Amino acid sequence: MTVSIHPSVDNGIKPAAENFAGGTLVCKCTQNPVKVKIGAQTAHNHACGCTKCWKPDGALFSVVAVVSRDAVSVVENGDKLKIVDPSATIQRHACTGCGVHMYGRIENKNHPFYGLDFVHTELSPESGWAAPGFAAFVSSIIESGARPENMGAVRARLRELGLEPYDCLSPPLMDAIATHIAKASGVLKD
Repeated sequence: MTVSIHPSVDNGIKPAAENFAGGTLVCKCTQNPVKVKIGAQTAHNHACGCTKCWKPDGALFSVVAVVSRDAVSVVENGDKLKIVDPSATIQRHACTGCGVHMYGRIENKNHPFYGLDFVHTELSPESGWAAPGFAAFVSSIIESGARPENMGAVRARLRELGLEPYDCLSPPLMDAIATHIAKASGVLKD
């Protein structure tokens, strides 16, 4: 039996479209859906196993990317958005009607990812978004109820899809975090 990761990757990963410039994310509400315009291509798209990210029903992972916060704007029914956990580092703005996370924002200006918003491009009717390139926080799916004895099969399926599994972020993103911290502490100078 094939392990199901997420509906947007289970049948293969679609490549990004050349010169893709963004689109609109739409929540799952049938009436008065929340719409968020993304005015740029996303980056660092990945399957995420953390317990905080929104996942569609039955998915082991979310699929989430980042984009400059300046490229994100709520264009319809923003009054339906509420922050899921105000104490979380990523302030996930979810629709109060359907529960879908529309975007996540980091407000801490000292955080390495400040200035980037986290978005679920699967909520867009447009195609051409950056393709997922890795899987993060893979072991965390156990915290969501995945069976530990199935983790070998999960990692094998991720690799089969071309998503290298990590129990943190990808090496380039971990390098970016460490670089930010080293510069902030004065250890690394430009």
